[in-house]
Amino acid sequence: MLVTIAERGVVLVEPRSFTGLMTLYETNFLRLRWLLGDPARLPLHAVSVAADDLPLHLRVLERAPYTTVIHLTYWFPAGACLAADPDLTVRVYRDARLAEACACAPRPHHRALSPYARAASGALEQRWIMNVMLGKWLDFLLASDHQLAGRRAGR
Repeated sequence: MLVTIAERGVVLVEPRSFTGLMTLYETNFLRLRWLLGDPARLPLHAVSVAADDLPLHLRVLERAPYTTVIHLTYWFPAGACLAADPDLTVRVYRDARLAEACACAPRPHHRALSPYARAASGALEQRWIMNVMLGKWLDFLLASDHQLAGRRAGR
């Protein structure tokens, strides 16, 4: 269950609600920051390596005054070419300190993420599914001790 701190104490946030989604965006921003550092200073392309996981590929797709759009994926051999999986596009709102998964492959093949690949009943549900998946993956990447550009990504 998601929790936010309010003026008078702790308030539980309803999952799959707009407020819950915004809380998820906030926590995903913090996770991304722990993993990648300052989103405004990311290189155009980088690879994060960990001893017990696949290389994580990061590509900056867009930079704007208050946002950065990044692509995060693993690359798997698929015949004569490579396939991106889980193939997530994330918009980072640096001024608001939010990170939103805005696109992903319809069916990620990564074992840890496959339970989150399911049909959504609407736009809010689809955003919820993608962003829960992003949060779970970021937790996994942090626990796997990924590194970006030779620096320790830990908290």
